[in-house]
Amino acid sequence: MKRLLSLLLASMMVFSLAACGNKATNENKKENTEATKVEEADYKIGVVTPTLSTSEDEFRAAENMVKKYPGIVKHITLPENFNTEIETAMSQIISLADDEKVKAITVTSGQSGLLPAIQKVKEKRPDIIVITAPIWDDPDMMSKYIDVCLDTDWERRGITIAEKAHKMGAKTFIHYSFPTHLAKELIAKRRDSMKATCERLGMEFVEIITPDPQTGNGPTAMQQFLQEDIPRQIEKYGVDTNIFGTNCPMYDVILDKALELKYLMAEQCCPTPTQAFPSVMGLEISEEDAGDYDKINKMISEKAAEAGVTGRLSGWPVPVTVFLPEYAVELAKAMIDGNVDPKNEEQLEKFAEETFGVKVDFNKLKPELDNYFLMIMESIFY
Repeated sequence: MKRLLSLLLASMMVFSLAACGNKATNENKKENTEATKVEEADYKIGVVTPTLSTSEDEFRAAENMVKKYPGIVKHITLPENFNTEIETAMSQIISLADDEKVKAITVTSGQSGLLPAIQKVKEKRPDIIVITAPIWDDPDMMSKYIDVCLDTDWERRGITIAEKAHKMGAKTFIHYSFPTHLAKELIAKRRDSMKATCERLGMEFVEIITPDPQTGNGPTAMQQFLQEDIPRQIEKYGVDTNIFGTNCPMYDVILDKALELKYLMAEQCCPTPTQAFPSVMGLEISEEDAGDYDKINKMISEKAAEAGVTGRLSGWPVPVTVFLPEYAVELAKAMIDGNVDPKNEEQLEKFAEETFGVKVDFNKLKPELDNYFLMIMESIFY
């Protein structure tokens, strides 16, 4: 009986180990099968961005998509000397159409001059979906050859920033800029929209011209001017004042003084948690957390609370220079799979929230263009 019992126990142990082994093997097979599905997808998406040294956000956004969709996303970079090597840039984009598996191409450059390359792609392969996020060629011509054109609604932000500042309690809105910036039509139009919105809402609009960093001694003189002028303006108008600057280097001073003087900063010129906040607030962001915007935003909120300015600083929760390139890839994939109508604003907005967890408002650039959309992202309040 003892020998029989021992044999039974031994058999059970062998069976148990075999079962566990089979379970582990099955799990591995399942994981390998899922990975193979990605790697052996019957299509590819070509992704075009500047180089890492030229534009870090766009480059890293593309690399994020390569990691997420290995075997599907094919990332190429434009020449660093874009203006002198535009022919090379065009040939690189056109060459993507030589790969029969490429079903979509997304182009993020923030530059003009690439539309002829897209025209060649469409002549060669009319079936390829092309999404720009963004490029800046003639919008009417772009809409003829590009399936979906995406960009930030820079001019409408003149309205939304002023409205947000008013909701945050601003009685005065100060606009800092300089001559070479105001000579740009888009910046001048945004300024005019801010001024008109302030007048409509009963806020005082104050325009102040700083030393010009593009014609003088660089940003140093401009930043020194802000160091000296902002305290004067807050003493004059009080802490219920929103300060906006049109130049990114301004925000090292604007944010620093906001922490000290407690005025409002509704939004930066380029609204992102990675502009000025990390350096001014001394955030310790590890390489591992560099793209974790939930974590970065939490760190900013904690620093805002320590400085006593909770609710007086705001921005966008994700850099638009990361969001748009990644959104373009996800949208291209969804279009290939037939899951999104790219000419329906509501579907584009729903897709953004489901995919990225952020609310985005899309509007047509012109009523007659049903494939050119400008976006505004929801705000985060620290």
